[in-house]
Amino acid sequence: MSARQITSLTNPTVKAVRALHLRKEREETGLFLAEGLKIVIDAIELGHAPRILMYGPDAGQHPMLKKALAATLAADGEVIEVNREVLEKVSRRDNPQAVMAVFPQLFTALSDIRPAEAPCWVALQAVRDPGNLGTIVRTADSAGCGGVILVGDCTDPYSVEAVRATMGSVFAVKIAKASVEDFLAWRETWPGSVVGTLLSATTDYRRADYRKPAMILMGNEQQGLPPELAAACDVTVKIPMRGRADSLNLSVATGIMIYTVTG
Repeated sequence: MSARQITSLTNPTVKAVRALHLRKEREETGLFLAEGLKIVIDAIELGHAPRILMYGPDAGQHPMLKKALAATLAADGEVIEVNREVLEKVSRRDNPQAVMAVFPQLFTALSDIRPAEAPCWVALQAVRDPGNLGTIVRTADSAGCGGVILVGDCTDPYSVEAVRATMGSVFAVKIAKASVEDFLAWRETWPGSVVGTLLSATTDYRRADYRKPAMILMGNEQQGLPPELAAACDVTVKIPMRGRADSLNLSVATGIMIYTVTG
C-alpha cells in the first residue's frame, strides 16, 4: 500500500479527520488528531503508529517524513498526500502544520497504575484549560513523573489544543481519568504522600515532608480543591505570594510542586 492523494475538501476522510476537533467525535471513535512531524515522530519512537498520516507539499522533502510513512504503512495505517487547502480545512488554521496524524487514545485504568514506578504523580480536579493540561503533561514528562490522573469533569487531554501543548509528551505519560468518588476510594491505597496546595495551608511548600511516591493533587483554576479532596490530602502546603498577584497559573503552580517533590 502507498500514499493516495486527496484534494477535495468534501472527501469523507477529510471530513472525518476534521471532525476530531469535536469532543463528541473523539469520544465516539476513541481517536484524536495530532499536528506536526515532530510529534508524529515522537509517537512512533514510543511505539505508537498513526492510524492515518496526512501530509502536504511542504513536508515532501523532509528526511523524517520517510520514517513516518514507513511506520504508518507497517502498522496498516493509511497515508494520504493532500494540498494546502485540505491541511487548512483539517487544522482549522491559516498556517497549518505540514503533517497531521490520527492516533488511538491511550487512557490508563486507575487499577493499572503502579505507584512505585515513579517518585511523583499528578492528579488534577476539574481542570478546564486545555493549554494548562497539556503544559502539565509536558512538565510531568520532563520531571519523570509516572502519570496524570484527571478527576471529575476535566477538559479533554486529547483535544487538539491540549495535545499541541504537550509537545509530544501525551505519548510518554500515562493518563487516567476517574470520578471523584472512584478517585477517593482508590486514593486510600496510595502508599506515599497525597499533597495539596491550599490558601489556608500554613506550611511552606519548600519545608514540607514529602513521602514518595508522592501524588500532587491540584484543584480547578478558579476554585482550587473542593473540601472533599482537600480532606484527602495528608500534606497541605502553600506557595507564598510576594507581589501584587494573589495566585499562580495552574500549570506554573503544578510545575513548581512537581520539581519540589522530585527535586
